[in-house]
Amino acid sequence: MKRSELFFTFLLVPLDFLMLTLAGISAYYIRFAKITTEIRPVIFNLPFSEYLKILILLVIAWLIIFAISGLYRVRGQHNLVAEIYRIVEACSTGLVLVVILIFVFRELFSSRFIVLAAWLLAILYVIIARSLVRWLQRTLYRYDIGTRKAVLVGASKSADILVGKFASHKEYGLEIVKRFRDFGTESAQELAELIKIKEIDEVIQADPNFTKAEVLRLYDFADEHHLTFKYVADLLDAKVLKTEVSEIAGLPVVEVKKTPLDGWGRISKRFFDIIGSGALMILTSPITLLTALLIKLDSKGPVFFSELDGGKPVFRVGQNGKLFKYFKFRSMIDGAHRYRGDPKFLAENVNLRAGSPMMKFQNDPRITRVGKFIRRFSIDELVELFLVLRGDMSLVGPRPHLPEEVAKYEQSHKKVLTIKPGITGLAQVSGRSDLTFEDEVKLDTYYIENWSLLLDLSILLRTPLAVFRKRKAE
Repeated sequence: MKRSELFFTFLLVPLDFLMLTLAGISAYYIRFAKITTEIRPVIFNLPFSEYLKILILLVIAWLIIFAISGLYRVRGQHNLVAEIYRIVEACSTGLVLVVILIFVFRELFSSRFIVLAAWLLAILYVIIARSLVRWLQRTLYRYDIGTRKAVLVGASKSADILVGKFASHKEYGLEIVKRFRDFGTESAQELAELIKIKEIDEVIQADPNFTKAEVLRLYDFADEHHLTFKYVADLLDAKVLKTEVSEIAGLPVVEVKKTPLDGWGRISKRFFDIIGSGALMILTSPITLLTALLIKLDSKGPVFFSELDGGKPVFRVGQNGKLFKYFKFRSMIDGAHRYRGDPKFLAENVNLRAGSPMMKFQNDPRITRVGKFIRRFSIDELVELFLVLRGDMSLVGPRPHLPEEVAKYEQSHKKVLTIKPGITGLAQVSGRSDLTFEDEVKLDTYYIENWSLLLDLSILLRTPLAVFRKRKAE
């Protein structure tokens, strides 16, 4: 671990102490400010000197909660969304502690306003302070201060991506000083000589085609030379599985979990969907009403795409392969679905998903003028919030596909049917329609096997940026 990383991690402790103390002091002075007392007069006696003593003790307790929550873990890469989540979680736990103390020692605090204001300000101040620290750390990385030096081993596409990413994004704080295509005897000798003349911090194995023996040889080399060993998991071939071990008759029995979305995971995700979809429906209602009006004025046909030719309902494939009635804003000419089987249309238009079960046409002539705009910004999918509220879909998950597409799925593709389809998903924020079908399946599979509410929140926050990103198939 680099000294700079240790320094910045250590710096967080006094910084958090300062921010939490400042939050408590700010809450005190806001409560006793003239503008606040005019609205609600102070009817209790709480001298600042006495308040400060109690505050310092509570701040120390909060720092212990921060440590237990993992906010002082030494790690190379920091996910800002995950860190904010932990800050809110830790501060909320601290709030519960204060409430318990107030219940036990009634004379501890006489102002609920100070308690709630201090909690909100603590979250705000700590997030701002830590964001500034991360910004300073990334700025130093751009000047090669505190960067970790790594050797990358592999000839795969994943290795190419990492080399390019680390070269163009200095804020990752990692520099690839040497790349080896393989790790044979000559490569091992060359790397051993390189370590003698240049500081190397870690080795990254980025080729999923390495044999087990090659991986173990590279790991042993890193261990011998006291280097951090990392590897890139291939999302197609590697099975990222969650397991649960129980004991039966004295024997360890391992159960393979398809997804963390079992039990309480499923319950919490459903609550998250209900609250989130309800709030978003209210926030987006002006856009929804305006879109319906524009579609009606722009072209003949219904506002919603909910029926095929002959009045047959539109279906999509949901969880466990079950069909559900589907609708969204109509973005194509009326009766556009019949062209999917028209040989002339297929010959004249480029299918960006050729060779897969799906169809995505470049410059699709079936799309209307308003349709082109609402598809560009995914406005046509806003009414799917009703399907989330109804329980057929989720806010986050694999996109729902057509029955005729799913009928062509290979066995490995059917993993995406394990959970409810979503309005947005990991594939949508990682490339949307520009991804190949196989890449989309890989990302959706990773999401299914590694689901968490934090991951859902992260994907939702990244969705607006993905919507405005230019792509091939609109």
